[in-house]
Formats: sequence, C-alpha cells, structure tokens
Amino acid sequence: MNTGDRLQQLFKLLHGHFGPQNWWPGETPLEVMVGAVLTQNTNWTNVEKAIANLKQAGSLSVRAMLDMDQARLAELIRPSGYYNIKAARLRNLLAMVQAEHGGDLDSLFGQPLDRARRQLLGVKGIGPETADSMLLYAGGLPIFVVDAYTFRILARHDLADESMSYFELQEIFMENLSADAGLYNEFHALLVMLGKHYCKKSKPLCEKCPVRDW
Repeated sequence: MNTGDRLQQLFKLLHGHFGPQNWWPGETPLEVMVGAVLTQNTNWTNVEKAIANLKQAGSLSVRAMLDMDQARLAELIRPSGYYNIKAARLRNLLAMVQAEHGGDLDSLFGQPLDRARRQLLGVKGIGPETADSMLLYAGGLPIFVVDAYTFRILARHDLADESMSYFELQEIFMENLSADAGLYNEFHALLVMLGKHYCKKSKPLCEKCPVRDW
C-alpha cells in the first residue's frame, strides 16, 4: 500500500471512531488567529478565558488591540499564561496585518498561499505550526498543520521519524493527499484526538487504539 492510500485509510479509521470535529473553535477569523497565538504552551480552556476577557472588554478587533496599551492587553489575556510574551506576539501579528493589509484579514488570506505564509512567518514569535493554523483555520487555505501528535503517531507507525523537520513531515501529507482545506482541517483535528486520548507520549493505550491494526 502506498503512502497516499495509507493516509486515506488512517483518516477513515479516525473519522469512523471520533466523528467530525468541527475545528477551529472561533466565531471569526480574527478570533481563530488570536486563539492560535494564545494556545501556545497552554490548554484551550485557558485560551477561552482570555478570549472571553477580550470580548467583554470590547477589544477583539485589530484596531482595538493595536490601540491598547500592551500592559492592558497582557492583563486581558493573562489566563493563557506567558501573557507578556503573547501580548507582544499578538501586537506584532496585528501590526503586520495593519501595515500590509490595512487591518483587513480578507486581504491577507485572499493573496496566494505562499505569500500569506511568508508574511505570517515573518512576524516575530509566529512559527510554522501557528502560521499554518491561521492559514487553514482562519483563512480556509489548503495547508496541512503538523504538531507533536502528528510526529508521534506517524513515527510509531513507520511513516516518519521524530528527527524529521516540520516541513518534511508536512510534505508527507501534502504530496500524498489532494489539496483540500476541509480534509486537512478534519485530518489534523482527528490526529490531535488520537494523540490526546490514545497515542500518548508515555503509557500509550495501544491495545485500545482505534488504529492499532493500521
């Protein structure tokens, strides 16, 4: 069985077990982008608290967060942890969107994928996983998001090894699956579910794993 067929089989097994995930939780593209920054090194519950603070303050907009004192922004997103660092990263991101696109996210995501990706990766504090999460989940663009769960699952099933780079692992998916944002969205979410509940870093639940025979 070739790599493409194996990946399709993996997707079907995961989808059959977990069902559709309907990611990313966020009401607007901006909320998704903010969440992608805030979720670094914390859990989603904490991110939700931080986003709720921004909403309650009437500050979940590009202009409002840029006009706000950075210390005030940091205080609002305090529940997400590393709040001073994340406040700076958010402001860096939003400053780029304002400078390059007049604050218009449709303009950012309406340009060619490679160009949008370069602009996001050019923002201090925005790495490949965060940038690609924004492109896929906020922009609806066809790029596969790779994370630690992806490395672990594919390595344990001999499709990759954990010494591979982010981009090398990403290529396994993008070269062997059709360029379909909906598929990439669902596949990544399902891999996260598998990693969280079965393919754990220590004490994996291999006997109960829905893809144990994959």
